Amino acid sequence: MTPMLATDLILKLASVEKVYGSASNPLPVLRDINLEVARGEYVAIVGPSGAGKSTLLNIVGCLDRPTRGSYLLQGEDVAHFNDRKLSLVRRTRIGFVFQSFQLIQHMTVRENVELPMFYSHLPRRQRRVKALALIDRVGLARRGHHRPTELSGGETQRAAIARALANDPAMILADEPTGNLDTATSAEIIRLLLELHQGGSTIVMITHNQEIAQAAPRCVQLRDGRIERDIMQGVAA
Repeated sequence: MTPMLATDLILKLASVEKVYGSASNPLPVLRDINLEVARGEYVAIVGPSGAGKSTLLNIVGCLDRPTRGSYLLQGEDVAHFNDRKLSLVRRTRIGFVFQSFQLIQHMTVRENVELPMFYSHLPRRQRRVKALALIDRVGLARRGHHRPTELSGGETQRAAIARALANDPAMILADEPTGNLDTATSAEIIRLLLELHQGGSTIVMITHNQEIAQAAPRCVQLRDGRIERDIMQGVAA
C-alpha cells in the first residue's frame, strides 16, 4: 500500500506481535503485523479459522494489547494503555458491531442507541434527538419503540449499527456483522455499511467470508498470523 500522511491515519499497527503461553512454551498468534487504515477507508480483514482474525480484532478494538509493537489510534499509542484508558478509548473512539448484535433485550431500539451517549454524559434531550436521527439513518424510523425480540435479524443488526454510530466514533469495527443473517439480509447490511463508508465513516470489518469481504474497497488477507496480501478491489455501486 502507498504510505499515507500521519494526519490521514485512523490506525497504524507497526511490527505488532501477539504471543500467548509462557516463555518456555510460547504460542505466537500474530507475527509482524504492519497495517495502516486512513480516515474514511472501508477495509475487510479476511482469513480462515486460526488465521489470527479474532486476536487482531481484539487488539484493534482495544480489548487486548500486543505483546510487541505499537498501535497508534488517531496518532496516539494505545498499545500499553491501562484498563481505564482503554475503556475510555473503546467508549469514545470505536463503534462496535457484533455478530450476535449485543443489544440489551429489555430496552427499546431508541434506548439501546441512546445508551452510549448516556455514558458520555450527553444531555437527555440531545440523546433523544440524535438517537432518532440515527435510527432513521439505518432505516428503522418506525421501529424505534420496539424491543430487540420484536425485530428481524436484519433490523436488529441495523439497530446495532445505529448504536455503534452514537458517539461519532473514529472507526466502526464490525466483527462478522452478517454471521447470523441469511443471504438476502446479509446483502442489505453490507449495502448499509457501504453507504456509511460513502458518507465518510471509517470501517474495519472482520470476516471469514470471502464473498462478504469483496464488498469492501480494500481487502487484507490474513494467514497463519501474518498479512498475506493487502489489495484494493473494485466494488460494485
